[in-house]
Amino acid sequence: MMEIGADGYIKNIKKIPIAFCFDDNLEMPAGVCITSLLVNAEPDTFYDIFILHADKSTFQHGKLKELPARYGNCQITFRSVGRAFENAFEIRGITYAAYYRLLIPELITEYDKIIYSDVDVIFRNDLTRIYEETDLADFYMAGVVSVSANTEEAYTKSLIKMGLNPANYIYSGNLIFNSKQLREDGIVPKFIEEASHSTYKRQDMDIINIVCKGRIKRMPPVFCVSVAVSKYATFQLENPCYTMQELAEALQHGIIHYNGHKPWKQYCPYFDMWWEYYRKFVFFDQRYYFEFFSQKMHEYDLLPLWERVKILARWFMYR
Repeated sequence: MMEIGADGYIKNIKKIPIAFCFDDNLEMPAGVCITSLLVNAEPDTFYDIFILHADKSTFQHGKLKELPARYGNCQITFRSVGRAFENAFEIRGITYAAYYRLLIPELITEYDKIIYSDVDVIFRNDLTRIYEETDLADFYMAGVVSVSANTEEAYTKSLIKMGLNPANYIYSGNLIFNSKQLREDGIVPKFIEEASHSTYKRQDMDIINIVCKGRIKRMPPVFCVSVAVSKYATFQLENPCYTMQELAEALQHGIIHYNGHKPWKQYCPYFDMWWEYYRKFVFFDQRYYFEFFSQKMHEYDLLPLWERVKILARWFMYR
């Protein structure tokens, strides 16, 4: 992709496709997430953003449409999934919109390879290098191995019972799809079939790991710094999941995934980083910002001294 720069010279623009899937409940966090993506883009990066949504969603008519005009380094395409997965299994407050990512290869046919991200995420770097250097030959998918799958005994046993290897079990919040291969091998119908009758505790994540078993590429943790990864890097001296170099890079530059507590609801590791990007977002509401911190400080002040000390200690450790 070529573009004429302000200086009159032709410059090469790197076009990076990325997809998001969510419902109306996550419109505001999605906007903060995408804002962080655009703020941290290199000058020659252009994001081709696709947002999959249900027919009944309304956010596609809201303020998210203002982001391309604000930043100029992206375009946003809203694409309906119709009523897909409306009766799919839900658990832990995660709605059926989580399953939409399974349709990406067939609904976004413009690209043979595409990044997917959840929206409870903050990007800290440009994604061009990750996208261009991830070779998916012979793989359906690329993702980061789950720490919990390898460190929590009950979690590990449940995966083994399902016929999965915990050492290869990946998070589904940050993925790179080999859409061309997934289409050619007819994998999307297999995703849909699994989702139609499953009661998997980890929903789409279990489905991806089951259907793509043996064809999943391991990514370094810089691609998905979950709360578990952050904690793991802080307290573990020897790490069978990742090398110490990988963990160091992840903590310094990695994509932050708030797959536990949400920073727009309560304190959690890296919550302050999320709020800094909220301040840059077109949705920024000064009253909402003030009331959140005012309420949290009030709750904090009501705690016993020892509880306040523990909270501060945990914050510094995870930060």
